[in-house]
Amino acid sequence: MPRPLPAEPRRILLIKSHSAGIGDILRSSAAWAVLKKRWPNVELHLVFLTRWPGYPSEALIQEHHLLSSALFLPMQEGRFAGIRGVGPRTWRRLLPELRRVAQDLHPDLIVDHEPFGIETSIAARWMRRFCTAPAVGVNQVLGRGWLYDYAGPGLQNYARQRGLPWPMDYTERDFAALAALGLERDGQRIVLQETEAGRHFRESLQSRLPKDRLVIGVNIGCGTPDAEKKRPSIGFLVEVMGQVAAVSPHILLLTGAPNERSINQDFLGQYAARWGDVGHIVDIAGQTTPSGLTGALAICDMFVSSDSGPYHMTVAMGVPTLALFNFPSPEHYHREASIVVTGNGSGNSDATVSSILRLLDKKKVFMS
Repeated sequence: MPRPLPAEPRRILLIKSHSAGIGDILRSSAAWAVLKKRWPNVELHLVFLTRWPGYPSEALIQEHHLLSSALFLPMQEGRFAGIRGVGPRTWRRLLPELRRVAQDLHPDLIVDHEPFGIETSIAARWMRRFCTAPAVGVNQVLGRGWLYDYAGPGLQNYARQRGLPWPMDYTERDFAALAALGLERDGQRIVLQETEAGRHFRESLQSRLPKDRLVIGVNIGCGTPDAEKKRPSIGFLVEVMGQVAAVSPHILLLTGAPNERSINQDFLGQYAARWGDVGHIVDIAGQTTPSGLTGALAICDMFVSSDSGPYHMTVAMGVPTLALFNFPSPEHYHREASIVVTGNGSGNSDATVSSILRLLDKKKVFMS
């Protein structure tokens, strides 16, 4: 018999896994916001079973204003009997940690947001043993719903029931489980606030910038080999930003991770060769953590980005954002962002320039 759902939960334990990328985890913040709207005084505690311990997203998510805590537990995968999965050695380490979490938190509700795999289902069932909370999950495949007290529909059924396109906006995925609680997204965007580290970086950076010009942030990004295919052409960006500067003078703030410094330097070199003056460009690649980056993003009047972490961060912070995709990827779009598909990162410059100028015009009207 399923355990009853609490009318006013005090502590909800959220289980996630899959990808540790900033954008992938930050997309869950829309679900966190909906839970906080429904139960304003509830504590949200995230347990993330990670295959990438120490990933840069961890510190940022642990500071998220909607979470009371965020715990990242390493989960090493291997192959057993020819099947990819988590083996006995990992479970011998994980299960005591999960038990301690359940006993320390005494959650009123456990929500497993992952639709695939068995690992988070095991974690939810195991932690349920050590508290009185019901477990909620996603009935993605036949029989998976039996592992929970309550289960929302599989992803395709969820999309079909709500008339959503397939593939579905990635942010919607967390709401499949919440459907079992009668909670809907209702247009909720992802959310992020400037952190304390961000405030300190913003105050330091503002002293270096003129106060009479708009600031356009640009994240070329995609500095890892697996993400390189998503990086727009440097020459394309040089052409676009030079045309924008000719129409609307601004400060161009280049962001980036430490391993992306060379990408920004390449941009600066090509920009100087094409347009001459680079005095309005400030390069802060490698100068911030993801948490500190929130301060730099808060300065920006608008932001241009590849499909990378800062793209999701600016959308979550409410900064007008233009995202550049080298190829169509509708499941990764945000409805709040303007999207330009460049076609291998080197085309559609007119549409990109027009989109940037349109966003700047809206900002100028707002400021006047």
